[in-house]
Amino acid sequence: MKIGFLFPGQGAQTVGMCKDYYDKYDEVKAVYDKASKILGLDIAKLTFESDEQTLCQTKNTQIAILVMSLAIAELLKKNGIEADVSAGLSLGEYSALAYSGVMSIEDSLKIVQKRGTYMQDYLPEGDWSMAAVIGLDDKLVEDACKKVTSGFVVPANYNCDGQVVISGEKNAVNDAMEILKEAGAKRVIELKTSGPFHTSKLQEASKMLAEALSDITINSISDKKVLKNIDATEYSNSDNVKEILANHVINPVRFKDIIKNMADMGVDTIIEVGPGKVLSGFVKKTNKEIKVYNTNDIDAFDILINDFIK
Repeated sequence: MKIGFLFPGQGAQTVGMCKDYYDKYDEVKAVYDKASKILGLDIAKLTFESDEQTLCQTKNTQIAILVMSLAIAELLKKNGIEADVSAGLSLGEYSALAYSGVMSIEDSLKIVQKRGTYMQDYLPEGDWSMAAVIGLDDKLVEDACKKVTSGFVVPANYNCDGQVVISGEKNAVNDAMEILKEAGAKRVIELKTSGPFHTSKLQEASKMLAEALSDITINSISDKKVLKNIDATEYSNSDNVKEILANHVINPVRFKDIIKNMADMGVDTIIEVGPGKVLSGFVKKTNKEIKVYNTNDIDAFDILINDFIK
């Protein structure tokens, strides 16, 4: 068995996520307590007791998802389950880098707190939107975006076979949605997002993030490999990790290629580590041969553990 971990990104959050783990496992509570002490912020209270609007603020969402992901990864480790290779969707790449030891837990918490703040506070002025396009080839989506003349719209996330997310000015996204429906898309769904993430419009946030990244330490790559969002290849010790992460927010996410490259590396079992089941769905749509688990709640975790014990 060769195991891959996938860590979720923004959008997977729900109020109360991880509370069942927190109440049951000391290992999980210890991660929350450590994170709260490092950041001077009660992460458990933020995650378990906030209203949806508060938790869904980018500056809060990103840190809450990171902490849950790290806590579940620690619990998996205590149960003897570790990954040979890991990756994450957008924000999730920081979880993967922390899990692999490329970035310390403390640095990952501090930089993700800043990343979420910059992505919220340094959005360009305008009315922005994102939409998921289901059932079309990548090139058809790219071509549709190029046909739009009413404003800026580009592909931002290549999620899995048959699913691409587009991002840009609201009018342009709406026009692209109509073109894509005419081109035969099965569904085109406008997403609840606050900005043109993973496009060139986040240059200011990228610049601020680059400055913040200069203060953290990047460690050598260990035997735990990590795949990048930006091109789906492995991080190596010759990579400028800080530059890659700064560019990450202004470039599309190549998540479909990450799944395919994991399979090419011999990964036959993937665990989604953190809230939600979205990434598990992406894997199933891209490679039906890979065994997939999620850890969204204790019931899912128990299924995973029981299967591994067998």
